[in-house]
Amino acid sequence: MTYIILAAGKGTSLQPLTIKTPKSLYKLDRHSTVLQRMVRTIRKFDHKAEIVVVAGFMYDHVLREVERENVIVVRNPFYATTSSIASLWFARKYLERDNVTILSSDIVLEDRLIEEIICQNTDKPYVLVDSGKTTGKYNVQVQDDKICVMSKALSSFFAQYVCVTKLDAVSARFLLEEIDTMVNAEMYDQLFEDAIVQMIFENDFDLYYKDVKGYAWTEVDTVDDLIKAREVQKQ
Repeated sequence: MTYIILAAGKGTSLQPLTIKTPKSLYKLDRHSTVLQRMVRTIRKFDHKAEIVVVAGFMYDHVLREVERENVIVVRNPFYATTSSIASLWFARKYLERDNVTILSSDIVLEDRLIEEIICQNTDKPYVLVDSGKTTGKYNVQVQDDKICVMSKALSSFFAQYVCVTKLDAVSARFLLEEIDTMVNAEMYDQLFEDAIVQMIFENDFDLYYKDVKGYAWTEVDTVDDLIKAREVQKQ
């Protein structure tokens, strides 16, 4: 399976902690950072994993961090003026795979979640959500077993998006076409998830979800999250 880890952002929400280092390089302990833990845990449960890291902010630091981890590093040189759709566009050739998992580099997931869900193949596109969390910055509304919208601006929603998207071969190529279209239209300031939403609204794209309520995880977006991340890492 192919895993694309998006790690190009500046992590402005955690400044001043991230002035001189990307938040994905925050140390969870003396032996590993957020990014290292993600890479190593995936490798633990998927020995044949093809892992791609898209870096931008402090690219050299990220490159040194993973140079011994047997990963492919792709650069988004325009990270300061673009968003995740551009980062994924720079790694677009890796969307031409049979199974693709796209992850944010600033999430910490318990081992059980990575083993039982992240590292499992899929025959349909779906995102991970957590219905037990109600304060997320990017949330989803559902209808039956499908996502009907994902957005930062939902006044009511079913669950928080966990920043993980899993795609089969057909949906990965569908997403590749959509991000190509949007980037060529100079919409490179959008999230790649916004491209998926366009697919839902414009092409009746079926996007499913898997509720991971009960698993331990956190997105590292605040100082409090850093403390929680260390707790999740121990599980």
